[in-house]
Parts: sequence; C-alpha cells; structure tokens
Amino acid sequence: MRAAPTILHLDMDAFFAAAEQAAKPSLRGKPVVVGGLGPRGVVATASYEARRFGVHSAMPMGQARRLAPNAAYLVPRFAFYRSISEQVMELLGRLSPLVEPLSLDEAFVDLEAGGLADDSAGARGVGERLRADILATTGLTGSVGLAGSKMIAKIASEEAKPDGLVIIEPGTERELLGPRSVRILPGVGPATGEHLRRAGMTTVSDLTEAGEDELVRLLGRAHGASLYRMAQGYDDRAVVAERDAKSVSVEDTFDVDLHDRVRIRTEVERLADRCVARLRASGHSGRTIVLKVRRYDFSTLTRSETLRGPTDDAMVVREAAGRLLEAVDTTGGVRLLGVGVSGLADYTQEDLFAQAEEERAAGAEADAGAGQPVGGGGGAGEPEPGGAVELAVERRWAPGHDVRHAVHGAGWVQGSGVGRVTVRFEEPWSAPGRVRTFSVDDPELEPSEPLPLVRKECPAGA
Repeated sequence: MRAAPTILHLDMDAFFAAAEQAAKPSLRGKPVVVGGLGPRGVVATASYEARRFGVHSAMPMGQARRLAPNAAYLVPRFAFYRSISEQVMELLGRLSPLVEPLSLDEAFVDLEAGGLADDSAGARGVGERLRADILATTGLTGSVGLAGSKMIAKIASEEAKPDGLVIIEPGTERELLGPRSVRILPGVGPATGEHLRRAGMTTVSDLTEAGEDELVRLLGRAHGASLYRMAQGYDDRAVVAERDAKSVSVEDTFDVDLHDRVRIRTEVERLADRCVARLRASGHSGRTIVLKVRRYDFSTLTRSETLRGPTDDAMVVREAAGRLLEAVDTTGGVRLLGVGVSGLADYTQEDLFAQAEEERAAGAEADAGAGQPVGGGGGAGEPEPGGAVELAVERRWAPGHDVRHAVHGAGWVQGSGVGRVTVRFEEPWSAPGRVRTFSVDDPELEPSEPLPLVRKECPAGA
C-alpha cells in the first residue's frame, strides 16, 4: 500500500455510446444503445440518457427495447472504438511506462513510476490534465480515480462518473469500504455474493468482523484469504505494463437455433477462419483448439484438442474444430457456436502436411474450374443475366455504420428493410443533418470509413 494516491484508474464514460453520440450530432442528448440487434442480442453499452430508463450493459436487447422504445439502437463499430482507444492509450503512455489496459476504455497507470506525482496535489494535477487532453484529442470524456491501490482507484473512478475526478486518500480505505456491499470487492460476483449473503454477510464490514478463518472455511484458502485482505483495504497488486493474452476466440449467437448439420459445420469453419485472422493480427499462434457449443436448452459444451505444435494455419484450425464438432450432439438445435485457440506462442511451427494438403486442394479446385465461364453460363468473364441484381440485393446496411453518397456526402445508416436504406447525412462537427432514403442497391451509396471525432484545423496559409 502506498502513502500517496499515485495509482490512477481511467474509465471512459459510456464509451461506445458516447463515441456514437460524438460522431452523430442528431443523437446527442438522446438515449443511445449499442449492441447486438437480433432477437438474442445483448446491450454492450447504454448512454446515460438510456440508463435513466433502466437500460444497462449485458441486458437482453429485447428487454432494453421494451424499457426504452424510442432510443437509437446501433450495431457496434469495434474498429472505430479501437482507433479512439489507441489515442487514449497513447496519452496514458506519456504519463508512465507502467500502463495496464483492462479493455478498450479502461486502464491503470502507475504515476509514481512516471515520476510525475508523489503526493495528492501532484496526482490531482496529472489527473485533471489527462481529462482535458482526452477531451481535446477525442472529443470524449473519461472519469479518473486516484488512490494508493488498484482496487481503491477503481472504486474512486466509479464514484467520479460521469466526467469527474475523485481522490481517495491512503489510510481511509477501511472507513470507505465498511458500509459498502461485498460486491464492490474484486472477485465477488453474483454466485460468491449470494453465498456470502446466505452466511449473513452483505457488507464489507461483515467480512472483516467474520474474520479470515471463517472466510477461508466458506470460500477456500486462496479466495477466502485474499477477500479478507481486500475487505481490510489491502491490495498490493502492481500495475503491470503488459497483460499477455491467454487465448483468442470468436463466437456467434444465432437469431434462430441451427438444426442442419451441414449449416452448423459451415458456421464452425467460418468462425475458425475469423479466429485465425484475429490470432495472426495479434502476432501469435496456438496449440490448443477449443470448440464451444451452446444448445437449445442453454446447456454449454466445450471440447478441445491439443496439436503437436503451435499453428496459425486456417486449414489446421478448421479441421480440428470440425473433428471436435463430430463428437458433439447437436440434436434439438444450437443457439451459439464459438471457436478459440489457446496455448499461445509468439512463433509458428508450421504443419507442413496440412499446408501441403491445402495447396493440393487449391490446385484441384483450380483444375476443376479451368475453362469454366464465370457464373456457370454465358460467355467467359461475363456474369449470368440478373447476377448484378442478385449481388445488390445481398448488400447489408447495419444501423449506425458510416456511408458516403456521391451527391450528399458523408452520413450514417438509420435503418434498412424491404429493399430500402435510410441515411442521415451529418458529420461530427456539423449541425444535425437531413434524412434521405435510397434503394439498397443505389450505386452512388457506398460503405465508408468513420470520420475523426475532432476536426483537425488546417495550418494558416495551407
């Protein structure tokens, strides 16, 4: 425990929803909900305006729509959020060599290691400058907590929300924690909280009064001893600059249960390809392939296979996931599938046999397709009549995503259906824009990259 509040915790305010409001002037001050929009989607983030209706993260989207029927419901744009996160993390990196990101919108910073603060006044000054720099760089707000430990700094940032700064002085931890719910402590989730409630412990002071021996009896030695220390305000966890990823995975929840075995296999292969793409982007390879299947009755099965060496080969991962699927009973339907790779390494020991097999398969496909006209009919290189229309109908316009029209400029999708797409044309620095509707196959309408939230001023005379 430190004598000065030099551990900083930053938590961006309603990050995904706030980024959407900053990008879309017409949504500012209005309830915005970001998440999966299908029947089984869940809320990723709700703006503060939406939270007043009771909408919160991890809530089923159907329930959110009932609580806030007039809110704007948008599909997440993770590449956009990641680009903003990189700007924020760069600002944090200027404060200290010890920055521990927890997610895209949250991180710990050791100010002492950066030599910028050694007392409360210095820490407050750093925190206020950081908030101002984040606003100037991204147009968004973040809340800052400062304390002598990670646990208390995180509690402080929660108390600072939204758009504030709170310092909790070292030495006041027990007084602060005593009346709070046990759920405020790290490691106490719904199950542990309920277990403690049944034992008559609902506040942190109840834990300290019960004593370490009783908590060890209830929760086991490691968890019980750790929880007792935290209940007394002790948390000596260091800020760790890099948190090594233990696995890479992707999963999809389906609006309607999948029953067809061929379709299920196809989805598993698609997930394997996405997982490998993410694996390669992180610069890793892995030895253990994991398949996750959630069935119609919500029972979840996990199967894994460990290879003889790490790989980032898509065919190897697809084949392993397929073998794992063969051992799973999907009778009755599947509502969720996931593919992951664990046992990560920073290098790849290539499976030469699988690679050779992939090359042979590619060659066979090329031979089989030689001399065949594109589309299976008509002249060589010419699509079948109606082919262009068929492709246009398949265009999908996700609510909230950016577009650009050849005449009207930059905008974003408000909604689409029955062959039409509605677009609001506005920019982050403009007034709320006008709405126009187009055919989904309008050749003048194209997907676009997001605009920056803060407009860069051109130098004088440029």
